[in-house]
Amino acid sequence: MGAGALTQDAELPNADRQRWLALAEKALAGGSFEEKLVSHTDDAIRIEPLYERSVTAEPVVRANPGSPWIVSQRIDDPDIGRASAQALEDVAQGATGLSLVFEGAPNAFGYGLPRTAEALEGVLDGVPLNRIQIRIDAHPWSRAVADWLVAFLTKRRSDPAKLNLSFGIDPAAIFAGTGRLRMSIDALQASMPQSLAHFFSMGVPGVLLEADGRVFHNAGATEAQELGTMLASAVSYLRLFEKARQPLVYAAPHIGFALSVDQDQFVSTAKVRALRRLWARVQEACSIPPSTASIHAETSFRMMTAADPETNILRTTIAAFAAAAGGADSIAILPHTIAHGLPAGFARRVARNAQLVMANESHIDHVADPVCGSGAVEALTAELCAAAWQEFQQIEAEGGVLTSLEQGHIQRRVQAASARRNTAYEAGERAIVGTTLHPSKTERPVETLAAARRPAFDEGVAVCEPLFPIRIDQSIGAVP
Repeated sequence: MGAGALTQDAELPNADRQRWLALAEKALAGGSFEEKLVSHTDDAIRIEPLYERSVTAEPVVRANPGSPWIVSQRIDDPDIGRASAQALEDVAQGATGLSLVFEGAPNAFGYGLPRTAEALEGVLDGVPLNRIQIRIDAHPWSRAVADWLVAFLTKRRSDPAKLNLSFGIDPAAIFAGTGRLRMSIDALQASMPQSLAHFFSMGVPGVLLEADGRVFHNAGATEAQELGTMLASAVSYLRLFEKARQPLVYAAPHIGFALSVDQDQFVSTAKVRALRRLWARVQEACSIPPSTASIHAETSFRMMTAADPETNILRTTIAAFAAAAGGADSIAILPHTIAHGLPAGFARRVARNAQLVMANESHIDHVADPVCGSGAVEALTAELCAAAWQEFQQIEAEGGVLTSLEQGHIQRRVQAASARRNTAYEAGERAIVGTTLHPSKTERPVETLAAARRPAFDEGVAVCEPLFPIRIDQSIGAVP
């Protein structure tokens, strides 16, 4: 047999799918093609082992393609002095964004900056605001902190128009994470338009309202559930802008998104891309020119393990790469020791440097949409769009995101998805290297900072069943 005959079947440059299937089944030697080579996402989206290249795909790009994404570092230490030192260190060592996480935020994980103007000013003292993005993580006192930030900028004589700001106001994430709001849903919907008009009159740029899917993901939501809920939140914000008599064409760019990315690289990449397409579809339905979605990606908290925590470095690196390849505008990596407590300097440095290596040495940002045309990622993106749109329509039929949460509909679907995932771990159908598979016989001490965990937000009215506190999958071995 000649060399040409040997490579003809091995390379299969234009092989017919049925011919390839026959060869695959022969290689399986009686094994099941479906069980061995086909997998499914948590939304039952089928993932084939082989896809044809997509020749009709259009690139999905972020607002500033060709430039590095924002390397965002979480500032969540209750000790203001330490938090200020962390912020200055992160910026000096290459971070281009700071995520200020205040206590009571659903994504604070028991810690967070004190909710005082002094804490905000202390953390930002000495920070070059004209060179970095400032994000305020969603929390029950978002409006007050936004006012504090504007006052601080005025005191510093900083021109807000030249800054990159995200106020992260998200009533739905607060409601879902804590089960409470500071006022009733009716009062909130009545007061928000006035607040939005107030910010518009000041000419404050950046993201005012943020559709945050992280609390849903960390509570166990599937990718489509996370995307669908975020879309419902964003649409509810468009309605608020309408009530505030603000033209949607000008209001839409002030709505941002925050989502979680995990170690499932291709699904996470597809999720970021799907969000851009979904937001463009919503704006098209509103008959306004589509603005590019502002997407902040944070590595998944629910995937973090307490057992053998160094393996979290691998997980978060894959997740951050997936977010970068998917076109996220800013990315935050959770330090690998976060399941044990408030991360110390080494874990924070590793989280920061992982992104810097990707941006400055791997140059992932040099290609606007590196997965464009990939048959697998394009198919995943399209399937996620369809599944997320279905979830969005379901939430709308339930009266919108806040009403659906109040009645417990979203919670029940998320909790059901979480239960299915936990059952799969317990049955051994899914495995986690270092925890359920090949666990380490000994554990090394983990360094964390001295800080007491704080209770979740416990004020307000409009009680619903909360998704918080997060119950990390026990089979993963993380600390609840």
